[in-house]
Amino acid sequence: MLIKAEAVTKIMGGTLIFEDLTLTANQKQIIGIVGRNGCGKTTLLKLLADVETADVGRIIKRKGIRTGYLHQIPQFEIEYTGKDVLHLAFSQTLALQVELEELERRMVTLTGDALERKLLVYGEKQEAFIQAGGYEIEAKVNRVVKGLKLESIIETTFTQLSGGEQTKIMLGQLLLSEPDVLLLDEPTNHLDMLAIDWLEDYLRNFEGATLIISHDRYFLNAVSTSIAEIEDGVLKTYNGNYDRYVKEKEAETMQAFQQYDEQQKKIKKMQEAIKQLKIWANEASPPSASLHRRAKNMEKALARIVVKKRPPVAKKMNLSLQNADRAGNDVLGLEAVSFGYGQTLFNSVNVSIGWKDHIAIVGENGAGKTTLLKIMSGELSPDKGQVKSGSNVKIGYLSQKLNHQATGIRLIDAFRENISITEEEARSVLASFLFYGYDVFKQVASLSGGERMRLRLAQLMYEDVNVLVLDEPTNHLDIESREVLEEQLALFKGTIIAVSHDRYFLNALFNRILWLENRTAKLYSGNYDEAKKQHGIAHANVPLEKNAVKTDYRNNTTTRDYEAESDNIEQQISTLKQEITNESNWENYQDLEKELTTLGGKLEILLNEWIMNE
Repeated sequence: MLIKAEAVTKIMGGTLIFEDLTLTANQKQIIGIVGRNGCGKTTLLKLLADVETADVGRIIKRKGIRTGYLHQIPQFEIEYTGKDVLHLAFSQTLALQVELEELERRMVTLTGDALERKLLVYGEKQEAFIQAGGYEIEAKVNRVVKGLKLESIIETTFTQLSGGEQTKIMLGQLLLSEPDVLLLDEPTNHLDMLAIDWLEDYLRNFEGATLIISHDRYFLNAVSTSIAEIEDGVLKTYNGNYDRYVKEKEAETMQAFQQYDEQQKKIKKMQEAIKQLKIWANEASPPSASLHRRAKNMEKALARIVVKKRPPVAKKMNLSLQNADRAGNDVLGLEAVSFGYGQTLFNSVNVSIGWKDHIAIVGENGAGKTTLLKIMSGELSPDKGQVKSGSNVKIGYLSQKLNHQATGIRLIDAFRENISITEEEARSVLASFLFYGYDVFKQVASLSGGERMRLRLAQLMYEDVNVLVLDEPTNHLDIESREVLEEQLALFKGTIIAVSHDRYFLNALFNRILWLENRTAKLYSGNYDEAKKQHGIAHANVPLEKNAVKTDYRNNTTTRDYEAESDNIEQQISTLKQEITNESNWENYQDLEKELTTLGGKLEILLNEWIMNE
């Protein structure tokens, strides 16, 4: 055990955050902390980091351990560069280096016994420097700089960096300080996919304990050894990664509802029996004392029943996207498109996007993903090349930013800006997007990132569109809201084009991936995991796996063996249907039904793509 929250209760502003919470983190354990926004996840990390104190209970730490928690950006009196801030992780070791250099300067002028004495001191200091890893500092810094993709910002003055860039630098410093316990609050924010991959590897090899708050389900799946859920002030731990937690949680909820329903039926039957016994007792001539006693005994038995609480149903965002009339088969075409802000971002991009395509743009930060999205949506014009729009194309663009000409505009007014709707109707719609009561009168400028995204989604619901262009749509949304968004996008019958670094989202919805790298773009068939595999193979110049993807080296294009893939999926569906017919266990039945739905969706996407590529 490295650190433990024992029977902790925390109250803030008169509101109980959690009560009697206990959580233990052991060596090499990676705990993902999940729960709805406001449930107390960040408060728990602050308690473990000694930033806040518990009202009841205590935080226990193994003697001598160090915790590392990134909770605020420090203000430095000296104008450090990003690299200087990284080196602060080694301040004590570097202080030894300064002492060694000073001793070296002094020894130049010494001789005899004085030199011997200084050499002894120098030897002790040098040994301490070696033990502290002094000669490995630059290698460690360079490894973190490369892994987190900090090369472009480490020479910039720290105060001149953006908030996201400062956070990345401070994350790097935290990792370099090598604490025994890492407390990470949304560590993948501001990181591109390659940097997240590197961080996953780092955490899997970390010898200490790690506690992570994250809405990145793919990340939690990749690293978590257990999941700690905070719900209604209570913490419960589940072994395994995020997907296993979801499965166990669903089974628990189903069982809780069944037990609640069964008890309610039992109570109702007992109440009806008591009522009937009393009627029979009173109708008897003379009135039956024995029937009254039986009714009384049953009432006592009923009173002894501990009534189960109805399992809570979490409030979820209610998104329902409407389709305009369909567009033509050819929705958008980019021909030799190039763009740059003084320096070329991407050059000669060619891509055709058809009706019902789900295409995602991925790549490192700064590769030009959002810029390319703006060119596709018509917000920007390319420097070279052209963008061709098909017939009856109606684009709905979801930007990361909300722009309003009027300063201080209220949320409800921003929502109604381009929609003919009464205030009462608007409040009803906004409530379905989790804006309740006086929330609707907040100024847009004061909204959090998640609130801004929910407002923009509410506006998008009323737009008459058949092509959705989405820029990081899951940013700032909690996990439940991300799942609602995914469900509705899966039902959307038009074309979807998106930029996202949410790999779970990319795997769930997209069948084509446009990868921006080194100022070029390459299109892959399949979801993110499939594209990543093909991208790695292409870079390694290794032949693709048999039956997965066929490569036409003459035209430098990739085509899929649609017939083999569809036959394979149909065979899986046939087998699943047989298993479902014979399955008697309700939990297993549900899992099989979900798997069948997923395979059906994959088959539909595959057949549509096959038809379009004929």
